[in-house]
Amino acid sequence: MFSDKFKTRAAGLALAAAALAVVPSAAQAGVVVKSSGPSAGDYPVGRQVADSATITLRAGDRITVLTDDGTKVMQGPGTFTVGEGATRTRARFSNLTRRQARSVRTGAVRGAGEGVARSPNLWFVNVAASGTMCLYDMSAVRLWRPDATGAQTYTIMDPATNASLEVPFVESEAVRALDPEGMQLMGGTNYTISTQSPATEDGEAETTSVSVNFVTLTEEYEAPDQLAQALIANGCTMQVELLADTLEASVTP
Repeated sequence: MFSDKFKTRAAGLALAAAALAVVPSAAQAGVVVKSSGPSAGDYPVGRQVADSATITLRAGDRITVLTDDGTKVMQGPGTFTVGEGATRTRARFSNLTRRQARSVRTGAVRGAGEGVARSPNLWFVNVAASGTMCLYDMSAVRLWRPDATGAQTYTIMDPATNASLEVPFVESEAVRALDPEGMQLMGGTNYTISTQSPATEDGEAETTSVSVNFVTLTEEYEAPDQLAQALIANGCTMQVELLADTLEASVTP
């Protein structure tokens, strides 16, 4: 009979072998970043699918998956293998996730067929949208407005302390850096961003505001699928949608 010590060692080796066996398949998996149609419930945003997986879609289905090799857009009806035919989108991903500061004097990128303004950078904080925003450096925050027509001033405020800072945009300016000396944002904190619309003929100006919660990322993600998973895990759905829309725009299913 085998000794208890030998049995324990054998069991440990078996577990180690099993762990090694699943590493390759885990590494060869993509993540769903956009899903619509009858099968959307089967492939929700955030679901991981192996590159070797075969997906059968019905009419009206459209699923976008980010893999380590690129972006795969599958549109039903039809049967597709996730890892086959993914379009390389590294250059577009690199441009979207660039973090060095730069001025932007354009309105925005337009969404395909929708005329919807789309931010040109994943780390720009949309002053017109509420949600959770993942950032790497809270001392280098840049605000972005979808409509750069005319001059406009936005106020960012911490409701817990009432600390606030005005951020003026000049005409045609879409991006403005937030002065960290004027206000230092903190991860895990909700802020409101508000602005006043021009006064109407009756002299009234309407104030609009959004609520943004910031999350600080502590790890670098070089692959689109890995970054998407981190954004999803932290609830940064606006950035997931932007990532999906931007990379999908360069893919013809």
